[in-house]
Amino acid sequence: MNQPRDIHAYLAEFDDIPGTRVYTAKRARAGYHLNQFAMSLMKAENRERWKADERAYLDQWQMTEEQKQAVLDRDYNRLLDLGGNIYFLAKVFSTDGLSFLQAVSTMTGMSVEDYQAMMIAGGRSPEGVRSLREGTSPPGDTPREAPEDEKGPR
Repeated sequence: MNQPRDIHAYLAEFDDIPGTRVYTAKRARAGYHLNQFAMSLMKAENRERWKADERAYLDQWQMTEEQKQAVLDRDYNRLLDLGGNIYFLAKVFSTDGLSFLQAVSTMTGMSVEDYQAMMIAGGRSPEGVRSLREGTSPPGDTPREAPEDEKGPR
């Protein structure tokens, strides 16, 4: 018979997958206001207010300072760590005039051309890139500490 699994241990396993951020319920809750901000950019008048003064526009949202800074830095990987949903964040990079391909390539450290060629060829090879803890991740991909609210009991 199957024994129930510790949900915290189960979710922690996802943090060991290089380059992957699993969008958990806790991450969704943490990113609620961040994602609401991003969705607000669907309206032309909000995009204009955003472009006129990004910081002032962000300060109208109940986001953490870390989330606001990551938006200003256009650090999409950090935004994912802080609860951003890539489909909502697309509103931010679309407002900047970037395509999905252009924005996502910035998350890999690759040029748009190299990223596109890799994806057309079938994506990254799974060989040797299976675990951050085992040290088999690509250069620059370091173990991420789970946000405090996603850590299991100690």
